[in-house]
Amino acid sequence: MTAQPPATPRPEDISKLKGHLVNTVNQQLTQANVPAENRPQVIGEMLTRICQQARISLPETLRSQVFDDVRDEVLGFGPIQKLLDEDAVSEVMVNGPKRVYVERKGKVTKSDVTFDDDAHVMRIINKIIAPMGRRVDADSPTVDARLPDGSRVNAVIPPVALDGPSITIRKFGKGKLTIEQLIEYKSITAQMAEFLRACVVAKLNIVISGGTGSGKTTLLNVLSSFIPEEDRIITIEDAAELRLNQEHVVRLETKPANLDGKGVVTTRDLVRNSLRMRPERIVVGECRGGETLDMLQAMNTGHDGSLTTLHANTPRDALSRLETMTMMSGMDLPLRVIREQIASAIDLIVQQSRMRDGTRKVTAITEVAGMEGETVILTDIFKFEQTGLTQDGKVLGDLKPSGIRPMFSPRLEAAGFKLGPEVFGASVADILAANRRRK
Repeated sequence: MTAQPPATPRPEDISKLKGHLVNTVNQQLTQANVPAENRPQVIGEMLTRICQQARISLPETLRSQVFDDVRDEVLGFGPIQKLLDEDAVSEVMVNGPKRVYVERKGKVTKSDVTFDDDAHVMRIINKIIAPMGRRVDADSPTVDARLPDGSRVNAVIPPVALDGPSITIRKFGKGKLTIEQLIEYKSITAQMAEFLRACVVAKLNIVISGGTGSGKTTLLNVLSSFIPEEDRIITIEDAAELRLNQEHVVRLETKPANLDGKGVVTTRDLVRNSLRMRPERIVVGECRGGETLDMLQAMNTGHDGSLTTLHANTPRDALSRLETMTMMSGMDLPLRVIREQIASAIDLIVQQSRMRDGTRKVTAITEVAGMEGETVILTDIFKFEQTGLTQDGKVLGDLKPSGIRPMFSPRLEAAGFKLGPEVFGASVADILAANRRRK
């Protein structure tokens, strides 16, 4: 008589089985004190043994899928682990157990990945935040964290998240992007890159402005790589993302309150403390509030070469954001005084944008050229000019110099950078005419 193949279990039974296997494997790994590097192989052996002892029989395809899911749950972050392992994925968005979206090459699509239920999503959230000593509960329903590779994580749970726990992961690539790659991707031109390198080495204070997902942190990482090796760098972040290769770096990270609501350490606290640490460069991952005033004061009191990012859609909007965030410090300063602080502290605004086709570009490099009356003067040094769209939606345009040499050019020359007029867009005819005038 021919043996009948095992019947396919119901989805709810599979879910219970996976939960049982995850708990059993975790217990056995803890009891056996298995080193992390040996666990991938040991888990497979454990699962086979557990199923044999419990006489669990599954069709081969389903058995393989269950083992993979359990392995991802034990070693990684459950159903989304395969998305995190995929190089083309730049963002993972969990809108509840059955709605998981991904971004690939700037395009967002719904994936076929699902969780069992809300409790399953909560287990993954807790697994992400537990190593960092962070918590999330009904009294504190939002949390920022990071994965071991530096990827940024935000989680929101009920009662704030009405449709169940939500996770958003901004993935970091395995390799750090270089300025050469940004030039290759046409995010920036070689002339703009040369100019920005000169500005960083010459210790100009630079703000990187851009919308959500525009690539501000990536650009901040690239610009930070231009800082000379001998400079002492203090980095300040909510969740550490910057990956600096220099040796003389001190990394600081904010800390949320404990269960009693005490012990919080804010970005503002860290900016103030960094001034006592003999910094030569202060790099703030993102200015969001009152710490902006402390940052401006630091820039105005000899801490040149500072870098930060903020959310804004244009360089002019960036100035407005700086004004608003400075007011959030609680200091009752007149608007003119705030604008004078900004105009004297900030040398350059670099605008990073995500285009309609998903590509990311530096769309403006703008000098903060001082005050005229009540207004802060901005001068574009480089700007992206869009010329149209292709039939498949690709943005067409050019990154062009404006032809204006910045007022801080003497500082670049003092640092050893004599950028030729061609960098700023002067034509051969303009250069020859200028030479004739000198004669």
